[in-house]
Parts: sequence; structure tokens; C-alpha cells
Amino acid sequence: MAKFFDTNATLQRLKNRYRLVIMNDDTYEEVTAFKLNRLSVYVALCTVFVVLVGLTVALIVFTPLKYYIPGFGDRSERMQLMEMKFRVDSLEKQLQNRDVYWEDVRKVLNGEISEKDTSRLNVSTVDQTKE
Repeated sequence: MAKFFDTNATLQRLKNRYRLVIMNDDTYEEVTAFKLNRLSVYVALCTVFVVLVGLTVALIVFTPLKYYIPGFGDRSERMQLMEMKFRVDSLEKQLQNRDVYWEDVRKVLNGEISEKDTSRLNVSTVDQTKE
């Protein structure tokens, strides 16, 4: 039973030498000739592909072209986004504190609690030297 994929035959085909001749069509003069095998052509094409991919990636990463890729913003835009995020977080915290305060005021006005429990208040220190 013959093997479907014979490695020795495949390796031999890759090593077979071929001659590529470039000739002038008018005079049939041989301009240049190359001695090649399939393996060297395969390696050369793979090398060219890897170099082109590397150059393309370097061009995008190390130049301003990266800012045209969707989802990759400018540095100043990212800094503004971080600043806005911090502002929104602080505003949300202030809003939660306000809601707790007004809920406590509502409870006092409705008589649900008779006195304010000051042990759970987080009072921030105020600078008295500005007066």
C-alpha cells in the first residue's frame, strides 16, 4: 500500500533545481538567469510576507496612523475621558449622599425617628483658618 503523502518524495521535489531565465524578447538574448529550487522560493516568499507584515505593523504603531483605527483615541482624549470619569464618580457619590440626607429629613418630618443618630454621619473637616 502506497503512502498518500511520501515525505522523501516531497523533500526531493522541494530540492529539485530549476533555472529561471529572463530573455530579451526581440533578440532572444539572455539577460539574466537564476538557479532556484522550490524550497528557496518558498522561504523567500515567506520572508517577504513577514517583512511586509512587520513594516505595516511598525507603520501603524509608531506613527499617527494608529489614531485612525476605530477605538484608538488621541492621548488628550483619553485624559479627558479619565477626568470626566472621576467627575461622574464624585457626582454620583454626592447624589447618593443627598438622597440619604433627604430620606433622613423625610423620616424626621413624618415622625418615624425622633432624634438624629449622629454616630453614622461622616463629617468632613472644615479649614477654620480662612475666616
